[in-house]
Amino acid sequence: MRGVRKQGMGNYTNPCLTMHQPWASLLVYGIKRIEGRSWPAPIRGRLWIHAASKVPEEATIKAMEDFYREIYALNGITDLKFPQNYPVSRLLGCVEVVGCVKCEEAANWEVLPEGVRLEAQTDFCWLCENPQKLLVPFEMRGYQGVYNLEKKIYEAAIRGLTPVKSPLPVKFPLPDPQDPFSLKPGSISAQVAEKKSSTVEKSSNLSVAIAGARAAATQFNKKNQDLQMNVMQNREPYSLRSQSKNKSVEEDGFDGETSSLAEDKQSNHINHVESSSHNQPRADLKQHTGPPSKVCSFLLLPFSFFMFLLIAWSNI
Repeated sequence: MRGVRKQGMGNYTNPCLTMHQPWASLLVYGIKRIEGRSWPAPIRGRLWIHAASKVPEEATIKAMEDFYREIYALNGITDLKFPQNYPVSRLLGCVEVVGCVKCEEAANWEVLPEGVRLEAQTDFCWLCENPQKLLVPFEMRGYQGVYNLEKKIYEAAIRGLTPVKSPLPVKFPLPDPQDPFSLKPGSISAQVAEKKSSTVEKSSNLSVAIAGARAAATQFNKKNQDLQMNVMQNREPYSLRSQSKNKSVEEDGFDGETSSLAEDKQSNHINHVESSSHNQPRADLKQHTGPPSKVCSFLLLPFSFFMFLLIAWSNI
């Protein structure tokens, strides 16, 4: 039985989000504290984190680990310990989503440590606390957006959680402690309006790390754009078409999302193009010619008559 997918705002039971690695593990291990998306968080409270099926490239892992080394160094933490591995197609653990604000709000919210403010890079920032990981991550499939875990998976997972000690735990203050949804886009704009000039001074190493992390996060969008271009030009490589089939829905995590919905639509379009092309006759194949034409039959009559006379003469 599959998980239940939901779109937009609504009631969720055991909500889960699928993310690419290494962003998924960095969030569950408490290193990543802001999850960036192009859409506001539809939930508050526990959010399960699932790692998508794509195996991360070494360059991507290095770029993200370098990024977090640099931003944690701003707050005096230089012995950052990263996950030993980044498993894929696994439910990893959970975090608590305590709020969601706009990028400019988080980037200029001086109550936050400098490193946390640098994690704000996209339209909406999901503010995450209280990370917990599964002692034994187990295999499952992911879906688009926020979806509900299957009941059996949830019941097994809830028993295997263990708290994670974050390198620098952060508490995001609620404007209204009685309202868990009070920390929402626009809720702290008044507090940061006069602090627009408040920016973190960036060293050359930090600037390079930020650029590398952005490049790592946008690699998936570039692949989707390339895929779309191939579809438009009707010359998709076989390997790309094969990867598009039977693809689990995946979304990533470093302050930006993977265009998985667009990728799925492109994949469906590719499969449609393939199936349609298989039903069309190939122009370079010779067609069956059918019975001889009337012209050929007419030319064969004299030859047949000559053979008839020759046989008759031989019998005389």
